[in-house]
Amino acid sequence: MKKLPLGIQNFREIIEGGYVYIDKTRYVYDLINSYKCYFLSRPRRFGKSLLLDTIAEAFSGEKELFQGLWIHGSDYCFDKYPVLRLDMSSISNETPDILKKSLSNVLKERAYREDIRVDYEQPEEVFRVFIEALYRKNDRKVVVLIDEYDKPILDHLLDTDIAEANRAVIRSFYGVLKSMDPYLRLTFITGVSKFTKTSIFSELNNLLDITLMEEYACICGIPVDALGNCFHEHIEDLATREVFKRYDNLHDEILSWYDGYSWDGASRVLNPFGLFTFFAQKRFSSYWYASGSPKFLMDIIKKREAGYTDLRRLDMSEWALDSFDIGNIEVEPLLFQTGYLTVKKAMLDRAPAVFRLGIPNYEVKVAFNLHILAEFTEKGGNFAESAYRRMKESLETGDLQGMLETLRSLFASIPYELHIKQESYYHSIFFAIMNLLGFDIDAEVSVSGGRVDAVAEHGGNVYIMEFKYEDCGKDATPEEKRILFEKILESGMKQIRDRGYAKKYAGGGKSVYQAAFAFLGRDDIGMRVENV
Repeated sequence: MKKLPLGIQNFREIIEGGYVYIDKTRYVYDLINSYKCYFLSRPRRFGKSLLLDTIAEAFSGEKELFQGLWIHGSDYCFDKYPVLRLDMSSISNETPDILKKSLSNVLKERAYREDIRVDYEQPEEVFRVFIEALYRKNDRKVVVLIDEYDKPILDHLLDTDIAEANRAVIRSFYGVLKSMDPYLRLTFITGVSKFTKTSIFSELNNLLDITLMEEYACICGIPVDALGNCFHEHIEDLATREVFKRYDNLHDEILSWYDGYSWDGASRVLNPFGLFTFFAQKRFSSYWYASGSPKFLMDIIKKREAGYTDLRRLDMSEWALDSFDIGNIEVEPLLFQTGYLTVKKAMLDRAPAVFRLGIPNYEVKVAFNLHILAEFTEKGGNFAESAYRRMKESLETGDLQGMLETLRSLFASIPYELHIKQESYYHSIFFAIMNLLGFDIDAEVSVSGGRVDAVAEHGGNVYIMEFKYEDCGKDATPEEKRILFEKILESGMKQIRDRGYAKKYAGGGKSVYQAAFAFLGRDDIGMRVENV
């Protein structure tokens, strides 16, 4: 049984150490022989660094390192080229001045190791002189590989002044590559985010973006067929353990947890870090998510006016997915680029192309939902998990009063500054909470009598819900609240009955409940339920 390369991004170490390696050298061959300047966006811990290291080794001149891999039997000549690799995650970026100094120092240290002297201080000048000197020293064009190009910006997304200043620094820095074209054999830039080309690469306008290209959809990650081919011994070993014997098909259960990522809507890959950690820990959990959910993402979601949004069946044009920028941060493209959404269907016959996005797998669905709930209520993960368990138990047993009490505690925990005095706010927050907790819920459902605010299905039960809000004022007495509750709840229930919202679901073999909810403010929630 081969060892798992958990946390190893060094191609040579994986090959010489006898670790599992998913052969990506066909892609490397195509990249080397097709074009000169590439850009690739993929989420964190998806194998971008290993891909760059594989490319670097392909230019090392050591053919035997690739024994048994696709490229070894190809017509690739394995000529040796000088390689300049730069990992921006290792560059200090607290301020633009620190970023400049760190870039210059790292490049000068690399130049010193190559016995090259650079007397300039500005990072773009150091970069330019170093590339030219490498070219002349080796009499070969230079291979430039840049990993995590966007780190100096992503680290400061909530501090736009520093983010903008750092962007200006790296824009000038990367712009050097355009003028260095005569000295370059290959340029490959990777990152998590996909900023607009005019934002970062305004000078470097010859980049070929392969992020959504069909032929490179599986360039990172583990293809579905590799799970059975390369990890069958690991799966067979786990299948003998008591904790996994309850699964009818462990292979399919693994896919449901860690598969589902796609960049073309057809081919799918598993997240390497999640899969390797699962085999190492020997239990299902959200390993990729727990390894570092970006704080800036949660903060942006909390601050946006619309709050949380439904993440199912999101259709976005290719232009919209490319529109991410510091001054125009849209949550949906950011969720896609960071790995919380993936392509479910690509409609390439449209102009521009349209991509249907969705949550990739169970790992992301559970962990992301609970994390959002914990952040939104500012009560922490334990509170979110407890609310999830209580809500699930209430819906499974038909205990809607128990569900109401859980909802009250959830709404009461949301900070006052997030509350808005309008019905749509409570509707959307309720929908978000239910969706976050993993229940199958649809908003604004069309039926013959109109549009139902929400329909939730769980187990053998269907819940038809109508929401009403009325501000009763801070000084309202308990009796005034009671009277108002009765009035609103009766109005909501009458609307459900008169418009026949339940007819669509009657006779389907499930228990159907009609529920009217009344919101009088942050801590005042009432409910009336009827079994149809």
